[in-house]
Amino acid sequence: MAGHSKWANIKHKKGAADKKKGKIFSRITKEIMVAARDGGGDPEANPRLRAALSAARAANMPNANVERAIKKGTGEIKGEALEELVYEGYGPGGMAVLVECLTDNRNRAASEIRTVFDRNGGNLAGSGAVKWMFHRKARFVVSGDAADEERLLELLIDAGVEDISVDGDVAEVIAPMESLEAVSGALESAGITPDEAGLAEVPENLSKVEDEASARKALRLLERLEDLDDVQAVHSNVDIPDEIMEVLSNEDV
Repeated sequence: MAGHSKWANIKHKKGAADKKKGKIFSRITKEIMVAARDGGGDPEANPRLRAALSAARAANMPNANVERAIKKGTGEIKGEALEELVYEGYGPGGMAVLVECLTDNRNRAASEIRTVFDRNGGNLAGSGAVKWMFHRKARFVVSGDAADEERLLELLIDAGVEDISVDGDVAEVIAPMESLEAVSGALESAGITPDEAGLAEVPENLSKVEDEASARKALRLLERLEDLDDVQAVHSNVDIPDEIMEVLSNEDV
């Protein structure tokens, strides 16, 4: 999972999460709405909603925002009609990219995503082209003193954790989808609030980048995609060596 933890680390070092808190809240709001729309507003009976609420807690999202999003999803409050879309493509060096969207305008989303791919050395592919390379998992990002591999393993082994990778002061925890609540509960009991919590597409194999120029292009594509309002999440199998990642973490790509 090295590629994932490094991408989490570079975003953490650059303060991307803080700069985009409004966008993070927007994404979580959309996910809560769709989860409530499709499975009802009771989190006890709706696993997807429970996962979205875990992400909301990790982001310190206000309870009023959460409650309003649930009511929009169940129809108690009028909200926009959102459609779930997944786009697949390739980036610089042939890396695989999955883009998850929730949008009220399919044509706008498709046009903007295609433009970002075209302008940043990538290209869209047909359905199924790269999705087979990824597996849906529970994923948590922990930073600071809590990013201790041995301690996290001790805390989470009984919760079903599959992999813990640490890069500097950022740890990424991967577990089966069905272990999301168990891992979340174990972290909470230990007084650890993750920076990120939810479901993610984790690559089975990684595509290694060999030079700074290619790595810079790869990260630029991922960042530009994440900046789009209709995009919920971006996943890739890019693997960037530590020495190159250290250089890029101190510059705007």
